[in-house]
Amino acid sequence: MSAAQPAPAPAPRATAFSPRTILALVLVGVVSFSGLAVLAAYAPELRGATDPGAHALSSSAIGFKGAVVMLQAEGVPVVVSRTPPRGRVSAGPLTVLTPPHVSDLKPFTQDGALLIVLPKWIVTPMPLHPGFVLKYGNAETTAYATELLAPFTKTTEIQVRPKGFSRPVLRGTGALFGPGTYLPLGPIDSFQTLSGPEWEPMLVDDQGRAVLARLRKRPGVVVLAEPDLLNNQGLANLDNARAGMAVLNTLRGEDGLRFDVTLNGFSRGQNAGRLMLEPPWLAATLCGVAAALLMGLHSLGRFGPTLARGRAVALGKRALVDNSAGLVRMARREAELAPAYAALTKALVARTAGGGPGAGRDADAWIADLARRAGAADPAALAAQAERAETPDDLLAVGRTLYQWRLEITRERR
Repeated sequence: MSAAQPAPAPAPRATAFSPRTILALVLVGVVSFSGLAVLAAYAPELRGATDPGAHALSSSAIGFKGAVVMLQAEGVPVVVSRTPPRGRVSAGPLTVLTPPHVSDLKPFTQDGALLIVLPKWIVTPMPLHPGFVLKYGNAETTAYATELLAPFTKTTEIQVRPKGFSRPVLRGTGALFGPGTYLPLGPIDSFQTLSGPEWEPMLVDDQGRAVLARLRKRPGVVVLAEPDLLNNQGLANLDNARAGMAVLNTLRGEDGLRFDVTLNGFSRGQNAGRLMLEPPWLAATLCGVAAALLMGLHSLGRFGPTLARGRAVALGKRALVDNSAGLVRMARREAELAPAYAALTKALVARTAGGGPGAGRDADAWIADLARRAGAADPAALAAQAERAETPDDLLAVGRTLYQWRLEITRERR
């Protein structure tokens, strides 16, 4: 007979994921979540670039991003402001407002230099071309303009030329723009002008109607009735771009410009996420992240050896004692163990102190005499206290007293 062949060793069991794969997944998840948290905190800062409205962040036909780019190319300091004008002082650079048809301009009444570009077009976004708009018509009327400019004046009238393109010419009236100012314009659809008893014309068209006007009582507040002089579709024509830049450069003087976009819904707000990611709280955030990383690395190691799994039903005297104690506790008979504990304590004292005589009254008298010589309490009084125990708290007090009594007599080390 051939010798028995040894059984082959079992092949190692394949795992679903290797430790490296799991670690890579955890790292990717942490980095992704951190990026999402940062983007959520700064979401208001990133909005506006794809919105096709009439504001300085929009690159649509009615947007004013082209004016910002053109001024920056000329070296003019330009800021697109997302900060609401709370507590803003009157002195400062020229603020350009491009409000929608329904806006509240009261927060800007304290600005010293203000250019308000009136809205004009009704548009809708093009679904298949993000950033593009479809034009439906002219929306600005005398009622809308009066309501919009109510914080500055009571009445503002709007005039619109018949629908179609025209090539008007702008001339200065002597109010900041000299009488010799001559600005020919390119084709503009539905040319828009304004008038009112409290408005002083600064630039008028070939029909004598004001295109740019300022308040007589507050010359720093200027209104541009025709937005096509500054928006992207207007700046696409060279003559319109020259006229629009001439208006901005003349009004700003030697200072820079500030295009406000808070009226268009792109204000910068404070939130808990930004506070955690900006000084001075950034240091605390970094400390918290470092502590979390260290805790994660520390948790990868095992704390001590692996504990062996115990039996479901324990064996031996300890299990018997635990079961007996559990039965006594369930029956609420703990206090009845006080006399037995007192007798056990006296037996321990007798054995530790030298044995003494046997059981009975002689033993009790010997322990009482030993306690009297040691200056301890009478064991009979302790036994009576144990007999009076009725609650678990009483049992605990008796046990403490007996334990202290035993240490006083035997002089055992604590």
